[in-house]
Amino acid sequence: MSLITDLQWRHAVKAYDPTKKVTQENIDKILEAARFAPTSSGLQPFKVLVVENQALKDELAKGALNPECMRECSHVLVFAAWDKYTEERIDKVYDFTTDERDLPRGRFGSYTDKLKSIYLNEAAERNFAHTARQTYIALGLALAQAAELRVDSTPAEGFDNKVVDEVLQLEKLGLKSVSLMYVGVADTSRDWISTMKKVRMPKEEFVVEYK
Repeated sequence: MSLITDLQWRHAVKAYDPTKKVTQENIDKILEAARFAPTSSGLQPFKVLVVENQALKDELAKGALNPECMRECSHVLVFAAWDKYTEERIDKVYDFTTDERDLPRGRFGSYTDKLKSIYLNEAAERNFAHTARQTYIALGLALAQAAELRVDSTPAEGFDNKVVDEVLQLEKLGLKSVSLMYVGVADTSRDWISTMKKVRMPKEEFVVEYK
């Protein structure tokens, strides 16, 4: 199947069957798609937290706009970005990169110095705005991979970030939640949108061409 066919198939599931689980193999593939997402300067300034534990999902659901999805899905993927850039974080990524490529550490020093001169002089709020944007690329690829696997999913921003951050103790990790992805098996009897036509604006209105 083509990517376009996969995207035409997927929709934001509104209800999950709590008795059914997504296989670990498929969860791993979805996470790999997110891991290989492109990021600014290759810094990967975020993590994906995987919540399968039911007690944790119940706690997280207290801050969800659609708590039933949170409680009943198989897994909740939490896309959480660095709270800010630091010299140590930038160096860690580039030291790992040079080690993996059998290059001397510091090989990209002039570039990392430039990054530090930009990011370390900005307010943490501005840093987070930048790191948070990177997570959406990974979320998009994770959704596409789930669609290719025919795994039901729902992207979500409708939640209380403070609740998620506190339940998962993200502050200790230097992270803040940005978005969620529910993964599971749709309950077709309650997933009211599943029988509706998928609607997107026509290409003529969506695309602006300059030739």
